[in-house]
Amino acid sequence: MEYYFYIKSLHIIFVVTWFAGLFYTPRLFIYFIEASKKKNPDKNILMEQFKIMIYRLWYIITWPSSILATVFGVWLLILVPQWIGESWMIVKLGFVVILIFYHLKTHFIQKDLRSDIIKYSSNFMRIWNEGSTLVLFSVVFLVSLKNSINWTYSIISLICFVIIILIFTKLYKKIREKHDKKI
Repeated sequence: MEYYFYIKSLHIIFVVTWFAGLFYTPRLFIYFIEASKKKNPDKNILMEQFKIMIYRLWYIITWPSSILATVFGVWLLILVPQWIGESWMIVKLGFVVILIFYHLKTHFIQKDLRSDIIKYSSNFMRIWNEGSTLVLFSVVFLVSLKNSINWTYSIISLICFVIIILIFTKLYKKIREKHDKKI
């Protein structure tokens, strides 16, 4: 177990870079969708640039980080198998499954956008962008507090956090619309 801390460190590093990709990729989607509403030549120039940025971020940083974070996470579970019996770990793994589904859906969205298929509004993507934030908050609290969590308060707190994010997203949309009318 002398290498446990090295494996744990690598797991944390790749979780951080995976989340960085999951945070910034939907932000690029927002810019791409908004660029699609501009007039040429700005529209074509911006959309092509965002396609390159999305591709590089997704395939050079996000995908490899997701795979390596998963590999090192599984390795940690092999090194400390008793964690599987802990309630906090079971819940954490549930959030990891949610994160993987979020990652895969984001993958399909980026493929559509790179093919100029826009199925979602920029406002939807702003809300979508918060999905990984919710998982991150949940997992960090689970890992930090482990079995000392009061599940009732945790669920209520998570619901409140979602409501706050939705409220701020709506407020931002109104402020942005007001600002856009002035320009």
